[in-house]
Amino acid sequence: MAIESFSDVIAFVHVVRQGNFTRAAALLGVSPSALSHAVRGLETRLGVRLLARTTRSISTTEAGERLYLSVAPRFDEIDAEVAAVEELRDKPVGTIRITAAEHAANSILWPKLSGVLHSHSEINVEITVDYTLSDIVAARYDAGVRLGDQVAKDMIAVRISPDLRIAVVASPGYFATRPRPGSPHELAQHNCISLRLPTHGGFLPWDFEKDGQEVKLRVSGQWVFNSSSPIVKAALADYGLAFIPEDMVMEHIAAGRLIRVLDDWCKPYPGYYLYYPSRRQSSRAMAVVVEALRYRE
Repeated sequence: MAIESFSDVIAFVHVVRQGNFTRAAALLGVSPSALSHAVRGLETRLGVRLLARTTRSISTTEAGERLYLSVAPRFDEIDAEVAAVEELRDKPVGTIRITAAEHAANSILWPKLSGVLHSHSEINVEITVDYTLSDIVAARYDAGVRLGDQVAKDMIAVRISPDLRIAVVASPGYFATRPRPGSPHELAQHNCISLRLPTHGGFLPWDFEKDGQEVKLRVSGQWVFNSSSPIVKAALADYGLAFIPEDMVMEHIAAGRLIRVLDDWCKPYPGYYLYYPSRRQSSRAMAVVVEALRYRE
């Protein structure tokens, strides 16, 4: 039977349940004659009588009883599943996949989302640490995190952090044998701990600005990492200067474990934005994640 004929089967089920064409028609919002025509059409296609009709009542034939007992529970199951899906419109549920650099994942995504997901047990969040600026649509991510000047224009962007600053730091032990640099150009005489980016195997340049003068350097040193956390550990272990987001080292600076230099050369840069295609707005789970991450001054 073609799927379009299911409406006639549903009409038959309602007639049997109501025991009356008039009540069943009112429930379905059709006329009794239209309902009668639908049931007769079903009987014609099946080649058997399903209902025994009198002027006062209707009853199922043997074939009608068999069909009713077989299909009615299945339609009930379908109704229940459809109702369950409809409930999801108002209930945040599902998996949200986000790609972000390590610093954003540790400093923004984890602290903000960990405080929210306890009360939303049916939301799952998958965070992939990635420096490659992936195409989130092609890679099937729901959202990505980038600095403000790196977000594609066709995306919805939501600010999730204030402007950020870099700190250049080294340990007292390192500076015990070397002078503190007074300008970025003096870094050539220092051991600098570098971050290797996955794109083309390049290194993160050290950018500085002061009084309108911009300086971008390619530094060198004994240690290279592709992650920020080991850079901090290497700096604490007297291996050289680190160029690192200041929130990662403020505690060490306050405790005297690291010394900050070139502070007047470290300009603020745009903060992080969560970005995603407009089609994701329909997800209640996505809405919960966006509101949890949204930056509020």
